Amino acid sequence: MKILLFLIASIIVPNFLFAQEKEINPLYTLPKIGTEKPSSTNSSQKNDVGKALVATETGIFRMMNGHTMVPLWTEGKARQIVRVEQVTGQNKFTEGFYFLTTSGILYTKDLRNFETRNTGLPVLTIKKYNGKDTTFVKQVADIKDISFNPEKTAQMVCATKDKIFISEDSGLTWTYFNAPRKGSSGIKAVAIVTLRNKLEDGTYQANDYVFCSHATLGFFYAKVSNKKLINVTAGLAGADPNVGSDEVSDILPVLCKSEEGEIYTEVFLSQTFIPRIYRFDFEKKRSICIYKGTEPADTIDGLCLADSSIIYMSPQSINSFDLTKGGQAEKAPKFADWKKIADASLSQIFAAYIPQSESGYKTGITLNEFWMINSEDVSSHYAEKIVGQKSLYVPAYQAQLPNGIQKFKKIILDNKLNSLVIDMKDDYGLLRYDSKSEFILKKAKTSQYAIDLEKFVSEFKKDNIYLIARIVVFKDRNLSKYANGKYAVWNKATDKPWIGTRGYETDEEGNKVMTYYDENWVDPYCPEVWEYDVAIAKELIERGFDEIQFDYIRFPTDGTNLGSASYRWHSSGMDKESALISFLSYARENIDAPIGIDIYGANGWYRTGARTGQDVETLAEYVDVICPMFYPSHFENRFLNYEPLEERPYRIYFYGTYRNTIIARNKVVVRPWVQTFFLNVPYDRQFYDTEYVRKEMFGVRDSVDRGYMHWNNGGNYSKLTPDPGEANYKGRADEAKSSYRKPAIGLKDKSAKKDKEVKEAAMNDYNRKEKILLWDSVVNQDKENL
Repeated sequence: MKILLFLIASIIVPNFLFAQEKEINPLYTLPKIGTEKPSSTNSSQKNDVGKALVATETGIFRMMNGHTMVPLWTEGKARQIVRVEQVTGQNKFTEGFYFLTTSGILYTKDLRNFETRNTGLPVLTIKKYNGKDTTFVKQVADIKDISFNPEKTAQMVCATKDKIFISEDSGLTWTYFNAPRKGSSGIKAVAIVTLRNKLEDGTYQANDYVFCSHATLGFFYAKVSNKKLINVTAGLAGADPNVGSDEVSDILPVLCKSEEGEIYTEVFLSQTFIPRIYRFDFEKKRSICIYKGTEPADTIDGLCLADSSIIYMSPQSINSFDLTKGGQAEKAPKFADWKKIADASLSQIFAAYIPQSESGYKTGITLNEFWMINSEDVSSHYAEKIVGQKSLYVPAYQAQLPNGIQKFKKIILDNKLNSLVIDMKDDYGLLRYDSKSEFILKKAKTSQYAIDLEKFVSEFKKDNIYLIARIVVFKDRNLSKYANGKYAVWNKATDKPWIGTRGYETDEEGNKVMTYYDENWVDPYCPEVWEYDVAIAKELIERGFDEIQFDYIRFPTDGTNLGSASYRWHSSGMDKESALISFLSYARENIDAPIGIDIYGANGWYRTGARTGQDVETLAEYVDVICPMFYPSHFENRFLNYEPLEERPYRIYFYGTYRNTIIARNKVVVRPWVQTFFLNVPYDRQFYDTEYVRKEMFGVRDSVDRGYMHWNNGGNYSKLTPDPGEANYKGRADEAKSSYRKPAIGLKDKSAKKDKEVKEAAMNDYNRKEKILLWDSVVNQDKENL
C-alpha cells in the first residue's frame, strides 16, 4: 500500500524529525472512518457540547461563562474524560462521553443521565471501622486508563493497576484480556487500534492490537486474537543509562489515509519523566523519537490530536507540537483561556474537555492530566502548613538526656532547619512518651527512655519548631505478642506468630542454626491495630505535635519463609493496597492534622506498590505528605552511577523527588528522607562526606523544593551543613545547569502563594454555605447547550 505524503512546498520538515519515516508521514486533515462528516444540520460543531467539561475532586462539572461551575455528577471524584463519536446512520453521528471516576466507568450521551459501565471489571473491598463495628464497601477497582479504537469505536480497552480488560460493545461488558506480569502493579496507559500487516504478496491484512505501558516492565503490544503481550521497549529513552527505558505516560492512536483512500492508524506515545514524543514503527517494532524537550526532568502526558498538532500537558503548561513542522513545542495558543478554567475551580481538576467553539482548533480537545496546569499548588488542605518543612530526625533516647533538647535545638537552628521528627512509637512498638490514655496503655508498653512530653513540646515551640511524631505502625513486637498473638502476622506452617527467617548459620559446635530478622509484624488488615495506632496519633496531636508520620506502613518483605506468612484478619476481596487504603481512610477520618507516610525509595521512583502495597498513586488520595527514602546507599551501586560519579546523590534526589510528585499528581508534599549517615557500601566508601549530604539537599531544592528530612539513627550530624537556600550549586551535575527550570516543578513566585490563599478562602466560604444545584438559576439560561 503506497502512503500519501503530507508535504507542503512552504514547509520543510527537519531531517532530525522524520529522518527514518518520511515515507509514512501521516495526513491529519481527514474525515472520520468510512463516511463523510454529518451535514451542516448535524455537524460535529452542533453536536459539540458547547461548554467546557471538567473532571474534578468533587465530580463532573460544566464550566459556564468561564467562571461558573455547574454540577452534572457529584457522587465521587472524576479523573479522566474520553469523548467518542459513533456512527448511527448515514451521515449521522452521536456523541458520548466516558469518565473514569471513583464509581468506575461512567457513560453519558446527554450529560444529564449517567450510567456505570463496570460489568466484568474487578471489585475492590475497603474495610470500614467505626470503633465498634466493621463493615465493607465494595467499589470498582481503580481504573488507570481507558481508550477506544478510532476505527471501531465500540471496541474499547481499560486497565487496573495490574490487569487489562477489553470490550466489544462500548463498555457494556468487559472481559479480562491479559497482564504484563501476574500481580505486578504499575500499568499506566492502554490503547487499542487496528493495524495493517504486510503479507508476502504485498497486500495488507488488518488486525486489532492492544498496547500497554507498565512502570517497571516496559511497553507492550498484543494481537487481540491471541492475547500474548510482547515487550517492545526498543527506542525508548531512560533517565538511567544503566537501566533501560522509562515509563510511557500515554498512547495516542491517530487516524490517517492512504493514497488509495484507505484508512489506517499510526500510534504515538510519550514518557512520564522524560520529555519525549515517539511514533511507534509497527513494522520494525521500535519507537522512533520525533520530539525531545529541553529539560532533564519534565513530563509529557494527556496526548490529544488537534489539526496537525499533538497537544499535551506538562508542569504549568499546555503545549502544542506541530507534526508537520517539527522543532520545539510551543505553548498552546489558547493556554491563557484554559488556565482560567483551572483557576476558576475550587477543587483540583484532573481532566477537561474543551469544545470546538472554545478550543481554537477544528475539533474539540480532551486534556487529561489537567492538574499539571496548576502544579505549583499542592492540593492538600494542609498545604500551607506542610510546605517548606526542613527537618531533623531526633533519636528519642537522646532527647530525654539532660542536654538532649538543647543539643538538637542548636543543630536545627544552626543549620537553618525549622522542624524535627521524633519516634513516639518506635520500631519495637514501645511508646517513647508518657501516654495518659487508658485505652492505649491497656495494650502499650512504655520505654524506660520515654521523654517528658510537655517539657519537650514547650521547649521546641519556644523557637517555633514544627513537631512531627513518627509512629511505626505494622512492625510492632509489643503488639504482636499481645493476647497470645491476637494481632500478629501468622505462620501457617508452624501455627505460631510469623518472623522472617534469614537462613541457616553454623554455630561453634558445627550445628546449623536458623537465624531471624529482628522484626515482628502485626496484621495490616486488622481494624483493632488501626484503632490503637490512630489513638496514639490523636493523643500526640492533642498534646502539641503538628503532624503525624506513619512508618512501616507496609507488609513484611524480608524472609526466606515469606510464603508462610498469613493474615488472619484478611477479608475476601482485599489486597495489600486495599488494606493500606482502609487503614489510611480510618486515619484520615479520625486525625485532624497533616498525615505523612514513609515509603521505600523504589516505591517513590516507580509507579508501583510491588511487595509492600505502597502504591503512591493510590495512597496519595489519603495523606498529605509522602516521605520516600531515596538513600543512595540503598539503591544498587550502578543506579544513576555515571560520570561525574560524585553527582549521584544530587541526581537521585533531583529525579526522585520530581518523579514521586508527578506520580502523586501533586496531591501531597513529597518530603524525602536525606541520607545523613554512612553505610558500608562501595559508593559510600568512596564518596560519603559533607558534600555528599549537601548534594542531596541541592537535588531536592532544584527538583520540587518543598522540604526534606535528615536521617541519622544515632543522631550524629557531623556531616550536616546549613540548608543551601538560594546559594549557587557548584557541582558538575548537568541537571543543575542554570539554563534549566528551577525548581523542576512548582513556582517560587510569591504571588502564587497569595493566589492560593484567596482560593482557599473562597473554598472555605463555599463549604460554609449550603450546596445548592444551580439548574434553575444558571443552566436554564443556556439550556440549548445541555
